Amino acid sequence: MTIHKEGFASIGLAGAFVLITNWLLRYFIGEIEWLTTTWLVVSLVFFFIIVQFFRKPTRITPIHPNHVIAPCDGKVVVIEEVVETEYFKGPRRQVSIFMSPINVHINWNPIAGVVNYFKYHPGKYLVAWHPKSSTENERTTTVIKAPNGVEVLFRQIAGALAKRIVWYVKEGQQVSQGSEMGFIKFGSRVDIYLPLDADIKVNLEEKTTGGITVLAHLK
Repeated sequence: MTIHKEGFASIGLAGAFVLITNWLLRYFIGEIEWLTTTWLVVSLVFFFIIVQFFRKPTRITPIHPNHVIAPCDGKVVVIEEVVETEYFKGPRRQVSIFMSPINVHINWNPIAGVVNYFKYHPGKYLVAWHPKSSTENERTTTVIKAPNGVEVLFRQIAGALAKRIVWYVKEGQQVSQGSEMGFIKFGSRVDIYLPLDADIKVNLEEKTTGGITVLAHLK
């Protein structure tokens, strides 16, 4: 287990906050022992929460050309047929995964292929489970075309706490299944749009492991 590069600045700021606030309390009201001790404990818990958020586990993706793997850790909150209006402009099978603040927040490419489409959308910060978060929140849209011609679209969606979406892909790029696609800071959601004949392999409320869990089998 290591720390993801996206966390270096946040962890540094959190560490400085803990050191400075504890020094100030000790300097100005050090005689109130219970208060300084309580704040020390609270601030250290806060620091370790920030550190665990940016953990980077070692994972080996089971490569399969017909599998769509989970692009993130979290819980499946939506499985339904919808009309995707940005790229496909037609019916698709949507699978949505909610990422809580305690999940690993790295995003992985669900299939191998070429990035046919990518777009960043500025937007709101509704809670990630809000129905309109997929279309109104800050988000990215990525479409990967597999070697057999099948296309899979997925969106990184910011939540009420997520204030920064990071991505490592661009149009025309060749990506491998299970490689890092990006990172979302502090609570969010990822939507995946699949062909209607895709065989869904997960259920509602099921927990997913990014880069490992098989979401669907493509026909």
